[in-house]
Amino acid sequence: MLATIRNTEIFFEIHGAALEAVGPSLREKPVAFVSHGGPGADHSIMRPGMDPLGEYSQVVYWDHRGQGRSARGDISTYTLDENVEDLEALRIHLGAPKIVSVGTSYGGMVAMAHAARYPHSVSKLLLIVTASHYGFNKRAQEIIAARDIAEEKEITRQLWAGELTTEDAMRDYFRKTWPLYSTTFDESKRAKNEEALARAILSPDALNRAFAPGGFLLSYDLRPELKKITAPTLILAGRNDWICAPEFSEEIHSLIPGSQLKIFEKSSHSIRGDEPEEFHKTVREFITM
Repeated sequence: MLATIRNTEIFFEIHGAALEAVGPSLREKPVAFVSHGGPGADHSIMRPGMDPLGEYSQVVYWDHRGQGRSARGDISTYTLDENVEDLEALRIHLGAPKIVSVGTSYGGMVAMAHAARYPHSVSKLLLIVTASHYGFNKRAQEIIAARDIAEEKEITRQLWAGELTTEDAMRDYFRKTWPLYSTTFDESKRAKNEEALARAILSPDALNRAFAPGGFLLSYDLRPELKKITAPTLILAGRNDWICAPEFSEEIHSLIPGSQLKIFEKSSHSIRGDEPEEFHKTVREFITM
C-alpha cells in the first residue's frame, strides 16, 4: 500500500492482526513500526527475521523515501532528517497514537532520532545493531583493515568511494560481505540469501547519498539529542558486528536515560539470523512486558 505524505508516496504493509483473544474478550496488540537498514535496501529483506513479531504486535513495515517500493524523487531529500519526518507522518496517517519503534542498523538511526524529536509518539524503542554518530564508519574501516581479506577490502572501498552505482553492484556487495554480516553464514545459506536478495528492490542513489564522499552518514551526530528520549529503550548489539561495532551501542546506552543494553556474544550485524531464538525471546519480553 502507498501513503501519500509529505509530497511523496511511502510504501507500507501491515503484518499481524490488530486484536488478540484473551479469554472471552479481545485486546489491542501494540503497533510496531519497523524501520529497515541501508540506506538503499528495503523492508523485504527484514521480513523473514522480523515477521515473528506479528504474533504479539501488529507490525508496520515501510520503505524509506526513494527506496524499495516507495516513490523516487529529489535525491537531496534522501536523508536521515527526511526519513524521521516521514516516519512521524506515516504514524499520523495510519492513526497510531503511540508506536513501538523498531529500528535495525540505519533504521535504528531513524528510530532513535524520531524518538528524540517526537517522544510523545513512541511507547517503546528497540534499537538493533546501530550507531548514534558518524564514527561507526572509521571503526568499520579499521575492522576491515585488521581482517586483511582482499575481497572485503575492495568491496567496502567501493562502498565509501561511491562506486556502487547499480543494483547489480549492490547485490555483488552483499554477496561478498555475507560472512561479515553474519557469523553463521556458510555456503548452505547462500541459496536462501540469493532468494531474499532477488526479491529486494535496491536503491544505489539512496546508498550513495549516505556513504559516498560528502554523504550525510559521514557527518551526522545524534548524541546531543538522546537525552530527550523518554520511551523505555532496549538496545541490542552483536559482539562481532563490523559495521556498527558494539561500542556504539554501549555509547547509546550511556546516553539514553534508563535504557537497557544486551550484547549477543555469538552475533555479528544479523542477530536475528545468528541467534534467532534468543533474539526473539528478548524482543518478545521487551514488547509485551
